[in-house]
This record gives sequence, C-alpha cells and structure tokens, in this order.
Amino acid sequence: MNNHYLQDSDGEVSNNRSSTTGRHEVKGNYKLNSMTGDLPPLTNYDAGKSHTGGFDFEQMVQSMHDLFEHDRQTASQTDATRCGICYLHYHLQDLHYRDEEGFYICSNCDQTLGTNRLPMVRRQQKL
Repeated sequence: MNNHYLQDSDGEVSNNRSSTTGRHEVKGNYKLNSMTGDLPPLTNYDAGKSHTGGFDFEQMVQSMHDLFEHDRQTASQTDATRCGICYLHYHLQDLHYRDEEGFYICSNCDQTLGTNRLPMVRRQQKL
C-alpha cells in the first residue's frame, strides 16, 4: 500500500498529504511522534507493581525461568538429549526415538503429535 494514502476507521481512503493530522494520529491513548512515528516512552511504569488483569506476566516469566533452569541442569548430564519437537533436554529413558522421522520425542510432544508424521530437515542420531 502506498504510504501517501491512509484508510480511516470508516473505511474511507484519504490522502496523507492533505490531512491536517498527518503523523500525529492517536493510537489508543498514546500520540505518535511526528518525526519517527514512535510511541512516547512509558513514564508511569512501576517495576514493583504487578499487572492486575487475568494474565500474570511475572508468574509466566518465573515459570519460564524455572523451566530453562531445569533444562540446563538436565542438559549437563551425560545421558540427556533434546526432544526434536520442543527442543528441551530429557534423559534418554524419558524419550522415544521415531525411526521413520529420525528424532527423539518426549511424552508430551508424542501425545500431542499422536500418529501424525513430521518430516525433519535434519535427523537426530540415535544414541
């Protein structure tokens, strides 16, 4: 789409050059910078304050941190390799090797994938 024309919320197309608002369009409650089109920096952000909505971002970050910490601990052991789907490390006894596709798969990914075949670009060597 040519950047000289903008479509408004009613679906009408107007010429950007003749518009009195130009690049000062309002997006949500923020006004875009006329030179760069960037949103202004967040000034009322409080790092100690958690979000009060239905999604707990801090809990998600902590959960991911725990998951990756466990993955690194497992990866440091000699009898571990990665699942070819989720790419997390598991002990060999917790993985199943799919001969047809050529990769190891954890029980969660195996259950999700079911009987579907998933061709891989690169096969994992069977240990």
